[in-house]
Amino acid sequence: MASTTAAPPRSGELLSERIAGGILPKVLGPFDMVAIFVAIVLFANQGSVIQAAGAAGFVYWIIGFITFLIPGAIVTGQLGLMFPGEGSIYVWTHKALGSFFGFFAGFCAWWPGVLVMVATGDLVMTMLQFLGTTQNQNWLSESWQQGLVILAVIWFSTVLSIMRFRVTQNMVNTVFVVYGAAIAAVALAGITWLISGHKAANSFAASSFALTGGNATFYGLVILALLGIEVPLNMGVEIRERRAITSYLFWGSIVVMAAYLLLTFGAMVVVPQNQANSTYAILQAVQMALGTPIAWIVTLILIAFFMFNTTVYNYSFARLLFVSGLDRRLPAFVGRVNANKVPQNAVLVQAVLTTIVTAITFFLFGLAGNINLGTQIYIVLQAAVTVIWCLSMVMLFADVLIIRSKYPEEFRREQLAPVGVFVLASVVGAIASAVGIWVTLTGSWNVALIGNRDWLLIVGGVAVVSLVVAVVVYLMGLNQARRALATAGKA
Repeated sequence: MASTTAAPPRSGELLSERIAGGILPKVLGPFDMVAIFVAIVLFANQGSVIQAAGAAGFVYWIIGFITFLIPGAIVTGQLGLMFPGEGSIYVWTHKALGSFFGFFAGFCAWWPGVLVMVATGDLVMTMLQFLGTTQNQNWLSESWQQGLVILAVIWFSTVLSIMRFRVTQNMVNTVFVVYGAAIAAVALAGITWLISGHKAANSFAASSFALTGGNATFYGLVILALLGIEVPLNMGVEIRERRAITSYLFWGSIVVMAAYLLLTFGAMVVVPQNQANSTYAILQAVQMALGTPIAWIVTLILIAFFMFNTTVYNYSFARLLFVSGLDRRLPAFVGRVNANKVPQNAVLVQAVLTTIVTAITFFLFGLAGNINLGTQIYIVLQAAVTVIWCLSMVMLFADVLIIRSKYPEEFRREQLAPVGVFVLASVVGAIASAVGIWVTLTGSWNVALIGNRDWLLIVGGVAVVSLVVAVVVYLMGLNQARRALATAGKA
């Protein structure tokens, strides 16, 4: 295993900023970055989730694009060009707010990755269950069976994540292209349904587009669906050319916006709300409009995507652990790379953590015999991801204004837009993130499975415990770093 040592960094500079670029090869181009961004942000199943809002779902999508995705792209582009180091928000918040908040923001951006890896494995399992329904079979009904599928996805992604990065990324790019065809099939299902003489399965009357207190929680679901715009820059030093940063933010955002609207359209037009499954309504739409064989093909594509999507989460979020190891915030072995020049130890630590989370939830809790366990765990994990990740996004939107004040020359050199645009993007984005936290905590995503009171306690509890862990880990890392410096001084 390759190790890294270097002299202490200059004031305000992270050690990882100085040495990460000399450890990791530059392999990512513009297309790679778009593929990574789409894998992180575009979850096709969200078209099924938002379908439950009716036509108002389209309004929530547009509001989310305007208040969150676009401001996030503007801010991320500026910060990424100014400080294209490994670790994105971890580096930027360190620059803006100092050591503790840098680590805290990094943790809030990393921990959701662990939860999402369990959730994506859960999605693979749910897609397999859908295939079972097409054959009138009840596949993977036992929680231990579901857990085994999730563990298989996690460790499959782990193997891919420690291979030579270029090889893994080529596979991700291929699946990304095929994924686009699957999304097009969902949209085609909606068009085919209408031109074949069927009426839209759900109302598109003007009143159905209304935003009410009863559907406000869907804004939180939209924010969840759009989280992750900064994640590709966790691999900032591995980008070959700077234009890849602005390219992925522009083209990736366009792909995401168009795809979410098309997915929601397909589900809304074909599947009545009272028959729609909140996870795979888009597949029901394909089956009803295009037939079971096409639905099988689309489902298999989605299964492949979510397996490789888990891989992208695995290797991209592991970079946050890697740089924390380089900076002595975590044990030094986390900051080492293997013969393929990828941070293998960070990936393995992450895989072990997700294995523990999966084992506790599906094997231990699964002993209770709850047939809805998989769905309950999925929505709780996704809600906790929204709360914690949105907290890191509040800091991201604040970072750009603070960094403009602290680094005025660097800001002007890379300035992408007038200052007023950054102020507006920061304020609107921070408010959107805070609102996303609020509506997520105060309204259950499925009242039939988890009531609002229990929802607040469970999701809020997961979020609070996670944040307490962040503080404890930071303090432990601080003590470790001090001991390391003291040892080096004596030597």
